Amino acid sequence: MKCNTISPIKLVNVGVGEIGVSNLPGHVLKTYALSSCVAIVTLAPRQRAVGLAHVALPESGLDRELASQKPGYFADTCIQALMQAMARYGCRPKDLLVKLIGGASHLDPYLRFDIGKRNLLAIKEHLARYQLDVVAEETGNGIIRTVTVIVDTGTVLVSSPGKGQWEI
Repeated sequence: MKCNTISPIKLVNVGVGEIGVSNLPGHVLKTYALSSCVAIVTLAPRQRAVGLAHVALPESGLDRELASQKPGYFADTCIQALMQAMARYGCRPKDLLVKLIGGASHLDPYLRFDIGKRNLLAIKEHLARYQLDVVAEETGNGIIRTVTVIVDTGTVLVSSPGKGQWEI
């Protein structure tokens, strides 16, 4: 009996405030349970590199120490750190496609704080400084989302309990 070899898949979990970047075949970047948090996905098709950041809050002024330890935690420090991480793979801002996922109001149904919307606005403001436009968005509403990015293909999958999985 002959067995086919399948290249191993390496799952890279990206937690809250973390940034993951890869160009390795078989790598899959994943972040879980986005509510008001926002996942920023950067795709560099020419370099075959992807980035994934999990942003929790819009402004680092709330906790400068945390921002220095985890720049991905805040929108205003994440974008620069994500651009630097992608640059290590030979990617420049003009090479990147950006997708945003999350920014829900799940834990804030009366929109008292509206962190999801504030996160999205802050992220877009900082992306504009690099002249980056968002090519796809799966944001808002009151649903929790998990994001999976497949390095080999640049495929971005979103899943949500009770809603299934879809590609953006």
